[in-house]
Amino acid sequence: MKIPLVAIVGRPNVGKSTLFNRLIGKREAIVDDLSGVTRDRHYSEVEWNTKYFRLIDTGGYVPESPNLFEKAIREQISAAISESNKIIFLVDARDGVTPADAVIAQLLRSSHKEVLLAVNKVDSEKFESSAHEFYELGFGEPIPVSATVGRNIGDFLDLITNDFPLMKDIEIDERLKIAIVGRPNVGKSSLTNALLGFDRSIVTDIPGTTRDSVDSILKYYGEEIVLIDTAGLRKKSKVDESIEFFSSIRTMKAISESEITVILIDATLGLENQDQKIIDEAVSRRKGIILAVNKWDLVEKETNTAHEYEVGLRQKLGNIDYLPIVFISALTKQRVFKLIELAKQIQSERKKKISTNELIEFIGEETKKLPPPSSPTGREVRIKYVTLVGDHYPIFLFFCNYPKSVTESYKRFLEKAIRRQYGFIGVPFTLSFKEK
Repeated sequence: MKIPLVAIVGRPNVGKSTLFNRLIGKREAIVDDLSGVTRDRHYSEVEWNTKYFRLIDTGGYVPESPNLFEKAIREQISAAISESNKIIFLVDARDGVTPADAVIAQLLRSSHKEVLLAVNKVDSEKFESSAHEFYELGFGEPIPVSATVGRNIGDFLDLITNDFPLMKDIEIDERLKIAIVGRPNVGKSSLTNALLGFDRSIVTDIPGTTRDSVDSILKYYGEEIVLIDTAGLRKKSKVDESIEFFSSIRTMKAISESEITVILIDATLGLENQDQKIIDEAVSRRKGIILAVNKWDLVEKETNTAHEYEVGLRQKLGNIDYLPIVFISALTKQRVFKLIELAKQIQSERKKKISTNELIEFIGEETKKLPPPSSPTGREVRIKYVTLVGDHYPIFLFFCNYPKSVTESYKRFLEKAIRRQYGFIGVPFTLSFKEK
């Protein structure tokens, strides 16, 4: 059983981002009163009463608008619907049923997915009665909630997750899972095909059809490795935002399902903003990361071309200087299997164990060379104990007398020291400071 996916859809300004933040328990989406501010769909995980699901927040749906941006949002919702197991259709109690709500309802009915109709902004009992008029949309009993004050959210989460599997029943696939991600047209399908040895990218010509991204199994020296496919459906669209949306929805999903993320960049274009966003996403989710520079066969080379290119890349990466960089060509298959070797190495680095005694001794020596800066009140900050924990990725747990006074630059110093001593190439890790 895979982790279920739930999408929040609705017209602009009904409170989708506020509900998204309320359900995931933190403020991730931009919340603003300006219509249509949520341009990027947001994607996160929710845990509720031993259940677990993924949540998508989409942009506001504006039916039949000639405006390209609104057409893009319309396509975003179609993408979210095709990806998700359940849909939260959010409407606004204060506005009542609008023509836009009716059009969205029609779109959702044709999706044949389970739809939960949530009536937002029911902040107290006096607004309860206004929820009844939404029966006319045809999704059964409307559920009154308030995303702002959290009213009825627990009951609503019970409804969302009523038939979802318990966390302990979600299958844990022990095979190494590698996601190949990157901007559109960077060569993701070509790389997948080069690794698998045949062309398996299905592109359908039937309008409105999508296929779920099908993971491929690569047999590598007797070991099964799962390649998570983000190519998905290539939809012909005049709207850049919607193409970006289709690719970003799959990118976030693929990164969260993988252990190692191969981020493809185009050698002829270099590192662009979109690439940086994908790297940041993989780092924040603490996945193993490889930076693969594709189309290297198209670059005119001299003796130091690769070295100079790498230096330029690392300057742009700044603090994320621990990523391995590989120059490949999916077309000529140059160095493509180096990626698999590297992914296996990085996965073993993510699971590396270091004894607590050894760590305490090592960190003790480092803090002698450069002690932590004093606290703002002038007190001496002392690190007393450190241990390596974390089942899925490394977490270094530091115990000290004033954990809040450990500066970001000193954390960076400790991270560099750990990497210098123990490697962790391609592995983002966490430093956590607690009081002892």
